[in-house]
Formats: sequence, structure tokens, C-alpha cells
Amino acid sequence: MKELGKPFRLRAYGRTELAQAYNPHLSPSAAWQKLSLWIHLYPDLTERLKAIGYSPHQRVFTPRQVAMIVEALGEP
Repeated sequence: MKELGKPFRLRAYGRTELAQAYNPHLSPSAAWQKLSLWIHLYPDLTERLKAIGYSPHQRVFTPRQVAMIVEALGEP
């Protein structure tokens, strides 16, 4: 989870880790459900992620996938 006052780093993130960076007040599973929903609701984000190798079953986002998510949703 992102520490207060520290800048967000683009690196590989576990899906729950990234989800909790966006939703620190939620439980890990609820945070992941919300991030997953945002990814699916954002126009073309799912398709763009799949084009660079994303699978809904993967447990870790690559740095490139994280960059794409941050570009679409903003920094956590």
C-alpha cells in the first residue's frame, strides 16, 4: 500500500496491492472488486490491457499494465 507522503512508483503490483492503493479504506477483496469494476467500466481499458498480455486471472500487474491503469484512472 502507498505510504502517505511518498510518490507513487510504477512497478509490478499484486492486484490486491494496487487495489488497496486506490481504496485503502476497503478490505482487500472489496478493494479488488472495486478496481476490477473500474477497469471494466473505463472505455477501452480492458481491451488495451489485453493487447499487452493482461489476463483476468493473473495475480500481478506488470509495470506496463500499471502505467496503463494509472493513465486511465489517475494515481492512487
